[in-house]
Amino acid sequence: MDNPDLLLLARAQFGLNIGFHILFPSLTIALAWILVYFRIRFAQSGDAAWLATYKLWVKIFALSFAMGVVSGITMSFQFGTNWPGFMKHVGNIAGPLLAFEVLTAFFLEATFLGVMLFGMNRVPPWVHIAATVLVAVGTLVSSFWILALSSWMHTPAGQVMDGGALIAGDWLQVIFNPSFPYRFVHMLLASGLTASFVLAGLSAWRLLRAPADASALHTLRTGVAIAAVLAPLQIFVGDLHGLNTLEHQPAKIAAMEALWKTGRGAPLVLFAVPNAETRRNDFAIEVPKLASLILTHDLDGEVKGIDAFAPSAPGADQLAPPVAPVFFAFRLMLAVGVSMLALAWIGTWVLRKGATPPAWLLWSFAGFTFSGWAATLAGWLVTEIGRQPWLVTGVLRTSQAVGRVPEAQLGASLTGYVLVYALMLGAYIVVITHLAGKGTTAARAEST
Repeated sequence: MDNPDLLLLARAQFGLNIGFHILFPSLTIALAWILVYFRIRFAQSGDAAWLATYKLWVKIFALSFAMGVVSGITMSFQFGTNWPGFMKHVGNIAGPLLAFEVLTAFFLEATFLGVMLFGMNRVPPWVHIAATVLVAVGTLVSSFWILALSSWMHTPAGQVMDGGALIAGDWLQVIFNPSFPYRFVHMLLASGLTASFVLAGLSAWRLLRAPADASALHTLRTGVAIAAVLAPLQIFVGDLHGLNTLEHQPAKIAAMEALWKTGRGAPLVLFAVPNAETRRNDFAIEVPKLASLILTHDLDGEVKGIDAFAPSAPGADQLAPPVAPVFFAFRLMLAVGVSMLALAWIGTWVLRKGATPPAWLLWSFAGFTFSGWAATLAGWLVTEIGRQPWLVTGVLRTSQAVGRVPEAQLGASLTGYVLVYALMLGAYIVVITHLAGKGTTAARAEST
């Protein structure tokens, strides 16, 4: 590919599509299991409040699931239009993994989703509970296969060349590649945090409108409790994932930390403006040797810099990602994640022993309703931009897979996607906020 503008447009369009799509699975994977909890509590207690809570949140789940399906179909078209080289080079591995996701997860979800949404008064309670559980299992299995493929693209393993074609020599190695366990757990925890803050945020919004809604208070406490447990786990798993990335994708770590030169005792850059032309950090605020301590557990440990992957000599092969977007996205992810942890723990303390939540806490959680999305998108930018210039690390460059769609056509379609997705996202937020504003009181009235 000798047209950088076309490559940039194609990447921007696919990035917009997958970024919009990931919002909804990051919510529904965990929300499905929260619905299982609500449904079982109603079955055990017979309390109409649990039924009302389930009916409210199953609507939000259904809308989110539908948005994920629609955006996923749109995204899949681009494999053929904008990225034909992807399937041409690695289709023998990517194709089966995507097919496994459809056969084992999507059909499971689609089959039992109807029973879950419309079968409560038409099937025995145990059948409805089983359907709800199977939908949740389907979301989990779907994430398994998608994360297996995504992880393989970052840390490929198990592939062999057969007559000029890349095939899977060992499917277990392909699926359980070196980064898969970390990415899979990291994504599940991200979904749990996203769902817990949506649950807490929309419940807080309801309580601001109707302070006497006991069910909303209970779901607020449920969301806060889940977040308080998962946030520190996510930080721990994220650290393990970072060490795995250091081992298998050191160029990404160099960009995340804005380390331009290989050396010992690398500083931790708290803030800077990375300058790609001078290969230095402007306005840098650093803590000496702390990056080496975190990454190598040695104050004088050696950490590879950008110069190890992208020599400054003219004509040298550049195998490092752009530093600035990876650096800033990583710090945004950390800032949002730490803020979520602090708010969850503060909320747990304030709400202990059934305390009535003060208005400032409700407004805080309402403001953080979609904070999980912000952290997830920032993390996704780190992951995907940090992989460049590779589409499949060490196997296929991004420039080798892009198609030959005219730039004007790509630009027009990208503009169309931006407008449509902005409208869809705005409508989605308005609808679920409206549902939360109606609250469990309306849901209870519907169920009687």
